Amino acid sequence: MNGVLVVNKPKGVTSRDVVNDLVKIFKTKRIGHIGTLDPLATGVLVCLIGKYTKLGSIMVNHNKEYIATFKFNVLTDTLDDTGNKIAEDNKVISMEELNKALEHFNGLTYMQEVPIYSAVKVNGKKLYDYARNGEEVVLPKKEVTVYDLKLVSFDNNEVKIMCSVSKGTYIRALIRDICTYLGTYGVMTDLVRSKLGDYSLDEAYSLDEIRNGIFKLYSLEDIFDLDTLYITDSNRKQICNGNLVKNKNSNYILYKDGGKDVAFYYRINEEELKPLIMF
Repeated sequence: MNGVLVVNKPKGVTSRDVVNDLVKIFKTKRIGHIGTLDPLATGVLVCLIGKYTKLGSIMVNHNKEYIATFKFNVLTDTLDDTGNKIAEDNKVISMEELNKALEHFNGLTYMQEVPIYSAVKVNGKKLYDYARNGEEVVLPKKEVTVYDLKLVSFDNNEVKIMCSVSKGTYIRALIRDICTYLGTYGVMTDLVRSKLGDYSLDEAYSLDEIRNGIFKLYSLEDIFDLDTLYITDSNRKQICNGNLVKNKNSNYILYKDGGKDVAFYYRINEEELKPLIMF
């Protein structure tokens, strides 16, 4: 079985837990996912099944959209409300101040400090291991872009925002940075990934639905704007051996032999395409 499956990840489980459930449901170990969601988060988790696991290398750069909720005046070590409180204040933030801060970050590209409770590695060791061991470490910074940032609601010190961001953006850290700009603290209390690339929440299936056979597997033709070409006697050896092909017009090619998929090629330079999947 090969395909892309869009899952609505439930709260309180890891992205790996979702994959483990799918392994049992589909009885195959060849399952991966794009874009890890924290246990606190829910929403779109794009999973790759079978030989489609190789698509991760060209799908990983998709932009993401989130609906995030946070509250002011408290800071935790995890930057969300599951962590230990490390600071607090009583500053009152007005709607005008909040809108000014959101306007500042809307469209901004900046160097974001990675949360210490994350799986990013420093000197071969994951940051959350440094945190759990109480070891000091210089947190790395990564360039991120906030493509769109809108206020959804602001009520009783609780803020809900919609944000569209580049790959690698930590929403917990974005909230921290917004609050720092406002001269206060803040922690994330809820997070929903509403979109990843072209996949939105209304296309996502719950694990219960998937267990009951209610789901859609997306094919290569669904995912990519590709050209379908058929193997001939003149190119059969070249394609079946996974050699490069010359082509200036197609970014993706699916080669078929009759009704059977043989190879999926993607562009590597102006002149050539390379096989990513051999069926």
